Amino acid sequence: MFTTNEIAEVTGGRLCGGDIEVSGISTDTRTIANGDLFIALRGESFNGNDFVSAAAEKGAAAAVCDGEAAADIPIIRVEDSRAAQLALARHYRDRFSVKLCGITGSVGKTSTKDMVYAVLSAKYNTLKTEGNFNNDIGLPRTLFRLNENYGAAVIEMGMSDLGEISALSRAAHPDIAVITNIGYCHIENLKTRENILKAKLEILDGSSEGAPLVINGDDDYLRTVSADMLGRRVIRYGFGADCVVRAENITHNPDGDRFELAAEGKRYTASLNVVGEHHVMNALAAFCVGRELGLSAEEIIPAFLNYEASGMRQKIERRGDITVILDCYNASPTSMRSALSVLGGMESKRKIAVLGDMLELGEMSRQLHAMIADYIRLNADVCFLYGAEMAACRDALAGSGVGVFHSENKDALAAQLNDFLAGGDAVLFKGSRGMRMEEIAEKTGKIST
Repeated sequence: MFTTNEIAEVTGGRLCGGDIEVSGISTDTRTIANGDLFIALRGESFNGNDFVSAAAEKGAAAAVCDGEAAADIPIIRVEDSRAAQLALARHYRDRFSVKLCGITGSVGKTSTKDMVYAVLSAKYNTLKTEGNFNNDIGLPRTLFRLNENYGAAVIEMGMSDLGEISALSRAAHPDIAVITNIGYCHIENLKTRENILKAKLEILDGSSEGAPLVINGDDDYLRTVSADMLGRRVIRYGFGADCVVRAENITHNPDGDRFELAAEGKRYTASLNVVGEHHVMNALAAFCVGRELGLSAEEIIPAFLNYEASGMRQKIERRGDITVILDCYNASPTSMRSALSVLGGMESKRKIAVLGDMLELGEMSRQLHAMIADYIRLNADVCFLYGAEMAACRDALAGSGVGVFHSENKDALAAQLNDFLAGGDAVLFKGSRGMRMEEIAEKTGKIST
């Protein structure tokens, strides 16, 4: 895979020991294999440099370290092991002529990634980011899985501050980039949506020369982005008339949405196996990527039906005579609106929203939680609100006619919900990952089996 001399050259490190070859990469002594390179990473609660000796005992052939470490194996000493891993990942990625799509955005990154993956898989053996491996530790792990059998890759890039996506993009070297939207996630750190836009545009920092940027043409901040500003092609998708790839005449059905896709002077009938206009938007983004990477419309449209959601993202299930929507991976004002619109489109006797706090909203938290009340009024008959921040939403719903239950005690809220539920209801569970809203579903006996 690499020689230690090669690793030192790529990372700007200093090799202490002989020039040998390593066969794999590991950052975890629990899963290390014989012949691996151990990269000693630091985290909030751990220091990988403390485990170099243990890695050697378990078969590591060499190690990359940015601190004090000793072992009877070659060690490449670097200033920053995380930066070194990104540099090594970029070096490895460039060995392959894979068509690589990078995706970022405030919300919808993962579901868009999964839709693009479904489309590209119609023609190519495609690698994608698994789980939430979208940071400077997880992204290299994905790139190191590349081999000559892959024709395409879909790489998700997340961030919490400026500069982070730039580093990820320089490692992944995308041939095409997608930005799904500019929302409020991480506004606690970045303060303004202008800064969030700036951070998301860093996805172009490592992209190929002339790589096109695919953007949500309906997003108010992304609408300010132009080809003249960036010096590259900008492809807009959405519902607006100025989008070159558009969805029209959307119909919602229990088994998925139907719509007309307008692009390149033609119209296509498209079907999805999921419900919600945000999924239609994801399909439009995937169409743009597919066309740019060599697929025909006739290959792309049927591939929408191969979409499979990752993790706890909008899982719609029938549990007895109650419809349950589990969308518990994360939450922001934008994703709350999308999830509530799905609930609103359900055919059910009553529509019940069980919503938890949206985290990391900083000084805007109360305002943004109160704003959720508008979406609830349009789409739910009753809501059960969990967490301290949701008190602002509770207050904003006063006098609205929507039934409201609020608690900061998960067991108490689950008990209230269990007493309230009845056959024919549709119930949505949504909140930030730290709120673990799925636990309320599990504690609710009428739907937990």
